[in-house]
Amino acid sequence: MLYYHPNTLFAHNRKPQMGTSTSSTLSLLSIILFLSLSWAASVSDSIHGAFLQCLSTHSQSSHPISAALYTPDNSSYSSVLETYIRNLRFNTSTTPKPRLIITAAHESHIQAAIICSKKHGLQMKIRSGGHDYEGVSYVSEVPFFILDMFNLRSISVDIEDETAWVQAGATLGEIYYRIAEKSKTHGFPAGVCPTVGAGGHFSGGGYGNMMRKYGLSVDNIVDAELVDVNGQILNRKSMGEDLFWAITGGGGASYGVIVSYKIRLVKVPETVTVFRVARTLEQNATDIVYQWQQVADKVDDGLFIRLTMDVVNGSRSGEKTVRATFLSLFLGSLDTLLNIMDANLPELGLQTSDCTEMSWAESVLFWTNFATGTPVETLLDRNPQVLTHLKRKSDYLKKPIPKAGLEGIWKKMIELQTPAMTFNPYGGRMAEISPSATPFPHRAGNLCKIQYATNWDEDGSEAAERYINLTRQLYSYMTPFVSKSPREAFLNYRDLDLGINHNGKNSYLEGRVYGIKYFKKNFDRLVYIKTKVDPGNFFRNEQSIPTLPY
Repeated sequence: MLYYHPNTLFAHNRKPQMGTSTSSTLSLLSIILFLSLSWAASVSDSIHGAFLQCLSTHSQSSHPISAALYTPDNSSYSSVLETYIRNLRFNTSTTPKPRLIITAAHESHIQAAIICSKKHGLQMKIRSGGHDYEGVSYVSEVPFFILDMFNLRSISVDIEDETAWVQAGATLGEIYYRIAEKSKTHGFPAGVCPTVGAGGHFSGGGYGNMMRKYGLSVDNIVDAELVDVNGQILNRKSMGEDLFWAITGGGGASYGVIVSYKIRLVKVPETVTVFRVARTLEQNATDIVYQWQQVADKVDDGLFIRLTMDVVNGSRSGEKTVRATFLSLFLGSLDTLLNIMDANLPELGLQTSDCTEMSWAESVLFWTNFATGTPVETLLDRNPQVLTHLKRKSDYLKKPIPKAGLEGIWKKMIELQTPAMTFNPYGGRMAEISPSATPFPHRAGNLCKIQYATNWDEDGSEAAERYINLTRQLYSYMTPFVSKSPREAFLNYRDLDLGINHNGKNSYLEGRVYGIKYFKKNFDRLVYIKTKVDPGNFFRNEQSIPTLPY
């Protein structure tokens, strides 16, 4: 291709005649723009072609990578891309799209992706289940491709050893089903949404309704397989304890590509008890919520009572009220649960008719709002019940909010209407584990974790900005009641409002802004390990762990 420098186009020009200046300049600019765009497109096509050739070169004949590649001109490209987009904010015509999707079906595909991405400078995004709240695993503002892990979903359960190897693309529902298939008295402490992918969930901490009894997912991981920046497949022994520590709560995508985790199963009773009870302000919700704060982190560690507050229609026409919903899992019998509730939260007035006994696997479906009696095989369904536009934020509550504070919160929520809040109680095992045992630092001293949740159905950037702003307003209003210096946050509740890393010369300073909120004092160790294992910052995203600046 010919390349014309602007100066050569003017080299022999005399002073233009009056009247022709504007048109000549516009024509010239048009030529320059056309040539520049053509050159850029040519370079882009060249890089893309070279990247594909590189992948082919590094493909194993026994596991050819060609069948795993989806380019935009492939008829299945859109469906492959959209199947694991779990936030409709990032499924629009203006959302940046990947140049390529690699649906890895073998470890060698991951190795080839890393080697060729490094060689040709194309950003790699790693997607396990697509539940990243900010779309970080499948969206980028720079040219990129997606390494999609959904085909790597094998689960091998060893009941005698009470462990299981789980590949990153497996969903939590699949894991729970395969455990229940082998044993009625084993489970695993992880999330309550069955369609979440294991890779991102585990590497960011992973919490669920058994965390007061058994801690987080990462507190029950004993080994892992990872492909590092050099394309080597490492396990816990070969990667070393530092790197293993980092990928059990520090976000695996900053350090490599997680292939699988070895998890330690936990004991559950054959029968557990669940309930879901709602109370509005007119039904004494303020007093019940206040008392919940006094006991939720202190009761029997087999009892987890999640509290969700949202705005609903009041008893009077045209009026709004706040509804408090108490959703619980108890690792025991109904009678024992009623005794505990009568002693600790009598204000709720829990009745036998509010509770249901079932298996632990069935309780996962109950928590996901499936009807009682839904077949356990439903856990194998990878399709979410609902797809919507959403925004999430997080906070940590250190001490109870006084009743006057709660009443102010109700007033603010009714003003904003759409955002909801969920309080997830801590205590129990969570308070016993050292804040430095894993990168996840939010242990003793936390009453609960707060999630701010806003969902909407309207398309478009204006609607998104409006609802996101409502979420930010509620978050701002909560400032006096939550953790300070830093205002803590949970990595798996990804929130780009906390800061974005542009991965340039200020990467460390930008990373520290959100890193301290997610990891507190553990951030410095994560940076040290990152600098050691990935000094070139190949594994990077908008909120990855940065390298040291020196």
